[in-house]
Amino acid sequence: MLLIALVTGCSSDTDPGSGADRKGGDGADAASSPAGDAAKQAEKGGTIGAAGSPCALPVTFALAAKWTAEAVEIDAAADAALAELARQGPVEMACEIDAKPAGSIGYLRVWTADTTDSTPREVLEAFVAADKTAGDAEYSETKAGSLPAAEVGYITTSEVLEESKKERALAVTTPKGVALIHLGGLDSAEHDAMLPAFELARKTLRAS
Repeated sequence: MLLIALVTGCSSDTDPGSGADRKGGDGADAASSPAGDAAKQAEKGGTIGAAGSPCALPVTFALAAKWTAEAVEIDAAADAALAELARQGPVEMACEIDAKPAGSIGYLRVWTADTTDSTPREVLEAFVAADKTAGDAEYSETKAGSLPAAEVGYITTSEVLEESKKERALAVTTPKGVALIHLGGLDSAEHDAMLPAFELARKTLRAS
């Protein structure tokens, strides 16, 4: 299941945004504040990120109720192709949080890196630039819990499916490294339905 998720979530072939602040295309505002879509607050479930939780991360945050988390552990020597899919720009996938038990089709994915000398904005820009299907990116400075953070909303386009959809990510830099939380979804409607879970993660995020 992890392999299918990685393949469907990482393929791309259109030019990314330039890194400048931009409005989203395809009839949507890619990075406008999700507050309107996330007005319905997510019910809190467990907490992820601490030692003993399914994923040990540089940060901790609350999961939406019924969402389930699983650590991403890939043996690069045994499966180089899968390991390549689990890396995007400067970060590697560390945790996959599945919305299906809560009735949505999509994931919150947490990507991490050991670096502590990159700003959250720099990490996001490199992450988006590494996805060749990404465009119309709009960046903003924000807070995740009490931590300085950067956020990006953008559009990915599949030439095979001839469809575009919304994506969103935020990044923080902690003394233990970078953490980037990404929200995709089967399509833009699923993405919007899952935004309350993304907002819950942002509001409850703490350095481990």
